[in-house]
Amino acid sequence: MIDANDKAPEFTLPASGDQTLSLAEAGSAVVLFFYPRDDTPGCTKEAIAFTGMEAEFAALGVKIWGISADSLASHEKFAAKHGLSMPLLCDADNAVCEAYGVWKEKNMYGKKFFGIERATFLINADGTLAQVWRKVKVPGHAEAVLEAAKALRA
Repeated sequence: MIDANDKAPEFTLPASGDQTLSLAEAGSAVVLFFYPRDDTPGCTKEAIAFTGMEAEFAALGVKIWGISADSLASHEKFAAKHGLSMPLLCDADNAVCEAYGVWKEKNMYGKKFFGIERATFLINADGTLAQVWRKVKVPGHAEAVLEAAKALRA
């Protein structure tokens, strides 16, 4: 499992806004947040929280990207419905989720299935992981990530 100070796994994925984004071409630090599904309560709160702080991250030179396995059409609808401004990347085959160790077996109401575990990775401009949050609880999380991003600049 990857952790702080490791090299972040490289990827190139399609993203909302008719973009293709690559970690190698980011040109800055990146907050990469993995979330289970578009337009579900926790995922919506998390994405709205990051959107609300996007200017503060941008002032630090940090981009925010969200990743789930949902389709680009789903991402576009989700972004439009909630006014989300950051790119939402589509990891349809879960290859990036697996590389980051967030594709996990889950258990809900006694039913086992595989899905994305909510996690966030703060990646330095040089591609190394500055900080990793796994099994994220949404309240206060975006603020904690912003504080860690500020510490990168200190």
